[in-house]
Amino acid sequence: MSKKNLVLIAAIIALAAASRLMKHPPNFTPIAAISLFGGWYFTKKYFVVIPLAAMFLSDIFIGFYDWRLTAVVYFGIALTFAIGWLLKKNANWRKVILGSLAGSIIFFIITNFAVWALYQWYPHTWTGLVNCFAMAIPFFKNSLAGDLFYSVVLFGVYELVWFYASAKQTKLMKI
Repeated sequence: MSKKNLVLIAAIIALAAASRLMKHPPNFTPIAAISLFGGWYFTKKYFVVIPLAAMFLSDIFIGFYDWRLTAVVYFGIALTFAIGWLLKKNANWRKVILGSLAGSIIFFIITNFAVWALYQWYPHTWTGLVNCFAMAIPFFKNSLAGDLFYSVVLFGVYELVWFYASAKQTKLMKI
């Protein structure tokens, strides 16, 4: 890997981590979108470390919480990377939206189930589980909105830059 690529990866991690430290609505961050984007465009599966490193770096400043829930959260981010990896064949905008929605929903389900299962905040009954998920809906709305917004921005900017660079290259080749 070139030094230029390492600097780019470090910059992405730093910017993603910084996004969690800035004032924003709860759960409205680009981490899941970066994870989806990484799975989609990065050629190596081990690049899943980019969004996970951003989470870890920002958690140093935000504060760590129970390692079990942290593991579930990080696993959810890794699953979003896997969704991007799986959907990248025959890429189109519908798949970007589908991947973003799927990542948000899966993350919501596994993290809230973990909260219900790991802690005594809600009774370990069907009613407690439903209540746990109901109380998380405002956070889910923010996650869903943030994931969709940042996915459209990341994928859109990337495709525009790629389109512009390709058009410019084609124009230069005609000269």
